Amino acid sequence: MASARQVNIAIIGVGGVGKCFLGQLSQLAKRRPSPKLVLSYISTSKKAVYSSDYAPIDIDDSLSTLAASSQAPLSLPDLVEYLTASSHKAVLIDNTSSQDIAEAYPSFLSRGISIVTPSKKAFSGSYQLWKNIFSAADKSGACMYHESSVGAGLPVISTLHDLVDTGDEVTKIEGVFSGTMSFLFNSFAPTSGSGGKWSAEVKNAKELGYTEPDPRDDLNGMDVARKLTILARIVGLEIESPSAFPVESLIPKELESVASGDEFLARLPEFDAQMDEVKAAAEREGKVVRYVGSIDVATKQVKVGLQKFERSSAIASLKGSDNIISFYTKRYGSNPLIIQGAGAGGEVTAHGVTANLLRVISYA
Repeated sequence: MASARQVNIAIIGVGGVGKCFLGQLSQLAKRRPSPKLVLSYISTSKKAVYSSDYAPIDIDDSLSTLAASSQAPLSLPDLVEYLTASSHKAVLIDNTSSQDIAEAYPSFLSRGISIVTPSKKAFSGSYQLWKNIFSAADKSGACMYHESSVGAGLPVISTLHDLVDTGDEVTKIEGVFSGTMSFLFNSFAPTSGSGGKWSAEVKNAKELGYTEPDPRDDLNGMDVARKLTILARIVGLEIESPSAFPVESLIPKELESVASGDEFLARLPEFDAQMDEVKAAAEREGKVVRYVGSIDVATKQVKVGLQKFERSSAIASLKGSDNIISFYTKRYGSNPLIIQGAGAGGEVTAHGVTANLLRVISYA
């Protein structure tokens, strides 16, 4: 029988979120002596650190130990066997955005290995994978948590699960789900003042690190679509994929196929007039434009795109790169349950991962 006093932790991925998580894990292990948290495996795509006897890896030195390692990562099937063979409860922390690892989740879960991840890949991919993941977890009793896949460290998914699991009827979900889009539209179409040119705001957002290296990866709307797919599935809608509903892209068709993000930014000023008119149309109604996602549960309609909002509304009044998600439910009536705050960033995303790990070890 597995010991209840130790949890073996395997980490894949030590990028921005992964490094922040290691810092939080180190503090957590010191604050909570029981169950003992043991880092027994850590890897990147090319290197790994582990031992056959599951000897603890010093968390504080793990990055330098990993950098100096000559061990190759275990294959995913071998990692399943490695963690299963341990005499202790095991948790996989997947800090990557790897589709291959996401596809392997059912294999881990079916062997009783819990998983915590900020990745959206497994939960916004095929609906069959979604079913396979949670079926495997249900059968084995393993935990599957992915709070940070929507809203970084904001308690979006846990709150929605609580609403659904306690029998509330969720009728609508609406909000700003992208820190990038929030920052862009708060600058481009502020509630007071005129804002800047669209192309200048996109360039500025990229320089400040709010966008992906190629801003088209944000402006195509698919990041928001993936998050809505996850939430829609939690409330029971069988959404096949993020491309199964309308997603408004803010990439001019003429620039969809340009060679690079730099070329895209260089040519984007040619299309400022289009976004100027979008902003002006909202202003003529005394409103501002925002990029939002919505789920109408009753009609099963999911959509992502531009909408106009009164300047006094909570969505219009967002600051910086904050997210806001409103849950309209039978219990809460006409006043939605609102979650608002930083929806991006390494530390807050890692916070969601660490909080999920705490949930897992509470069952140890």
